[in-house]
Amino acid sequence: MTAGQGIEQRLAQGVVLGAEGYVFELERRGYIKAGPYVPEVVLDFPGAVRELHREFLRAGADVMVALTYYAHREKLRHIGRENDLEAMNRHAVRLAREVAQEGGALVAGNVCNTWAYDPADPATSATVRAQYTEQLGWAVDEGVDFVISETNDYLGEALIALEVTQELGLPAMVTLASTQPDTTRDGYDYVAACRILADHGATIVGLNCDRGPVTMLPLLARIRDAVDCAVAAQPVPYRTSPAMPTMESLRADGVDRVFPLALEPFSCTRFDMAAFAGAARDLGVNYIGVCCGGAPHQVRAMAEALGREVPASKYAPAMELHPILGIAGGAAEANVLAAWNVAG
Repeated sequence: MTAGQGIEQRLAQGVVLGAEGYVFELERRGYIKAGPYVPEVVLDFPGAVRELHREFLRAGADVMVALTYYAHREKLRHIGRENDLEAMNRHAVRLAREVAQEGGALVAGNVCNTWAYDPADPATSATVRAQYTEQLGWAVDEGVDFVISETNDYLGEALIALEVTQELGLPAMVTLASTQPDTTRDGYDYVAACRILADHGATIVGLNCDRGPVTMLPLLARIRDAVDCAVAAQPVPYRTSPAMPTMESLRADGVDRVFPLALEPFSCTRFDMAAFAGAARDLGVNYIGVCCGGAPHQVRAMAEALGREVPASKYAPAMELHPILGIAGGAAEANVLAAWNVAG
């Protein structure tokens, strides 16, 4: 991608590669508390955020997303840090922009579902609008190229985020969380909801989170056929299935609840995510990435599946050099090879 070009120009050139999953990855590294998932790490350990941005950049991500997911008034109140609201939002953009400049990436402001919206209560629309207005106002102040409004359970809430973004004069990528089988929580078929968002002027529409590659792809095909604008796909890197279509619905013997702390046995490999990137591109998806659970090695594999050589490709696997699995392995003693090749 060419530095200095905005999101619309980059989409016109080809697929834009996204990378998210900051909250889950930083929780795994011990910097975010599971449950509230508020990105306190932005202020408490900014170096950890900077390093993860850098890892995603080296893996090929074209966009650094400011870590303001759940950095809104409603969530900060739950953990007693509402006084840090502005500082957290501003500093998140600064960190993203600092790393983006190292590799010519774009910077995206970020808002998400607030858990405050109720379509039956008009007063909640004003509450949500106020939260988005202050978050995105600070983001624009600090300098972002476009806005990602993501993990939207309600079309109504997504439209509020789109309106606020447009009022600020920025392109908007608006993606829905397809947690329920067929519709948003306010009753709109996912394809119809994307069409409505496109008709209201969203630059990019699509899906993020909840569904893994296998269960997101069929929905993406229908969305791509239904809209003329760019389409985004950022699945979770977990092996969902028609029987268990979302990461929240995953179940395993002997585990009380898989989501969100015992998802590892369902993790997609780098090869799974590379295959998804290729399949999504072939469908005509324009913005391809990963969501909760995503890690840099998966993003690198996706970039390479899209035909790119990225900085982290220097350290891509070279299994031919492995002492047992590589070329030299054929000369290993028979008992060593037998131990490595034992069948279950």
